[in-house]
Amino acid sequence: MLEGFRTGVATLLGAREQNAARHAAAKRSKSISLALQGGGAHGAFTWGVLDHLLADGRLHIDGISGTSAGAVNAVMVADGLARGGRDEARKRLATFWRAASLGGGLPGAQRAAFDRMLSFMPITGAPVQAFVSNLSRYFSPYDINPLNLNPLQDLIARHVDFDAVRAFTDLELFVSATNVHTGAARVFGREELNAAVVMASAAIPLVFRAVEIDGVPYWDGGYSGNPPILPLLRTTASDDVLVVQINPLERHTTPSSPRDIVDRINEITFNASLTSELKMVALIGELIGEGWLKPGPDYRPIHMHRIVLGSGRKLTPASRFSTDFDFCETLPRAGRRAARRCLDAQFDDIGVRGTIEQSVAA
Repeated sequence: MLEGFRTGVATLLGAREQNAARHAAAKRSKSISLALQGGGAHGAFTWGVLDHLLADGRLHIDGISGTSAGAVNAVMVADGLARGGRDEARKRLATFWRAASLGGGLPGAQRAAFDRMLSFMPITGAPVQAFVSNLSRYFSPYDINPLNLNPLQDLIARHVDFDAVRAFTDLELFVSATNVHTGAARVFGREELNAAVVMASAAIPLVFRAVEIDGVPYWDGGYSGNPPILPLLRTTASDDVLVVQINPLERHTTPSSPRDIVDRINEITFNASLTSELKMVALIGELIGEGWLKPGPDYRPIHMHRIVLGSGRKLTPASRFSTDFDFCETLPRAGRRAARRCLDAQFDDIGVRGTIEQSVAA
């Protein structure tokens, strides 16, 4: 009996300690918005970052913007939060990425469609290289898919309850796509989101037909907003934005082969809009600090933070196309480590100052 009493007391004390930890975490909670880049299979790194942020519990997410694979991650989080909170959001992310991997048992058509989404430009050895290199010389997606069948869009629709996402007012959500006619970015808000919008954000021109929304054709959002940041400033109360960047800004070698040249061109292209928006955010802060601009609903100083996918030995432009489940497990582990290091080193700075110059890399 005494032993049972001791066990009961230990259990009670353990529960109290857990409750105390949760209350302490809630008191320390800070608000932040997230901006998620696209980058093919490397978006699994962002899955890991999000998984740790959600599990840690110290950050309240006010808003998320995303492009391409970042848009997929964003709607998975929103869907989970709308359905059941942080744990459900983690579950939705894991379910999607496991389904998307080669070990996920997708039907052949969906497997091929997802492989195609996981690229900015096919390269030698990539799953879609033969598809694009051979067919795109003579045929466009309009020639080879006259019925515009899109199993990837069906896959997204199957994994996300967009009615729940649109009704979930606790989170601002933005997805970017590129207007084919004007080349301008179109940023879709939460109320406008559906599977077609997310598909538009990931519609690689040489692989997918442009996705028409209200009669306007759209391509991959990476060309014009990867990811958009300014909409988060205008709609959320948080003064902090964390960018999860999975496309390298810098390379320390000069590309010489055709493949490497094309890869570097794509990296520069898909980072250009982010670089521009970061400069705009910095300029707004400087103008406000110098008294040239008054803070208001659309403009205020913002603290920028960044987690960057490092260029490790196994992370190459070619690995953006990998849908091997082991690979899709390695990247989220790296994302969790990077998120943990970010919180350990910079949590106290959130709400106080930006840390983008001390970006945390995987």
